[in-house]
Amino acid sequence: MTSTPKKFASSSKNPQLVIEPALTLLEYSSIAAGIVAADAMVKRATVDTVRAGTVQPGRYLVLLGGAVAEIEEALKAGLETMPDALNDHIFLPGVHPDVVRALSGGRSIQTNIESLGIFETHSVPAAIHAADAGIKGAEVTLMEVRLADGLGGKGIVLFTGSVSEVEAALEIASEATQSGQQIRYVVIPQLHDDIAQVIRTTTRFGSQFDWS
Repeated sequence: MTSTPKKFASSSKNPQLVIEPALTLLEYSSIAAGIVAADAMVKRATVDTVRAGTVQPGRYLVLLGGAVAEIEEALKAGLETMPDALNDHIFLPGVHPDVVRALSGGRSIQTNIESLGIFETHSVPAAIHAADAGIKGAEVTLMEVRLADGLGGKGIVLFTGSVSEVEAALEIASEATQSGQQIRYVVIPQLHDDIAQVIRTTTRFGSQFDWS
């Protein structure tokens, strides 16, 4: 299969994440509970990367990266602390580097989009899990991962590639994530040039206009 030329762009708004090899992310419905859990997690284990903060609509995310055993131990602390406020969580012992890039705001910008796969979730952890499973299981490009803010707390994952590979990525992502966290996943076999141009530029409506 001939690979599609692609260019990677990163956002200056988000500092580059360095996560190797394991990642865990927990989503809390309570900000106070999330901060308490984050504190318990980093007290339990030695981790390399800590990211935590609020996202819409009033949720709190805790992301940790580092050695597998340490991240697994930190996750145990998170699951034990404020479990009534925990919406969802993931543990990826060998997270794909393209997922880490996407979490830093990086986008894979392709000159030719043969087909587009869209995976939409209720939670941030589910979207990251879908992205990781899909990119590992099929010959696709992870174009973008958008999380929570501007989406009412939802997540969106965009895959591109051949129709068969995008379909495979979506099926694998569906099997990897809980059905209750999935909203919908679809494939567009032949994306219209006008929509392809919009997708390549941004998936945020307001960003497509000069409001000045």
